[in-house]
Amino acid sequence: MVVTLEEVKLYLRIDGDEEDTLITNFISTAVEICEDILRYPLSEFEEIPAVVRQAVLYCVANLYEKREGTHYYLKNEGGGMAETVNVMKLILANLRRESW
Repeated sequence: MVVTLEEVKLYLRIDGDEEDTLITNFISTAVEICEDILRYPLSEFEEIPAVVRQAVLYCVANLYEKREGTHYYLKNEGGGMAETVNVMKLILANLRRESW
């Protein structure tokens, strides 16, 4: 596992368990986004690099923060998920393959 639910909750500073299912789904989505950026499955790593773990945490935090799709995030490209993915591309650039 790239990151655990407990690690993400600590990162997000969430104490309760009411949103565990939502956060777990965000972890899965973040992993898929990382794999799309890297162009290979994370299962190819013997040990997940710290930079990949950070990218997943960053993505989950943004998915969590922007989960309601507020008008601000929909209208402001600078605050949307496109910016999140662009930052993740920068974070993961050294590990990215040319193609699938």
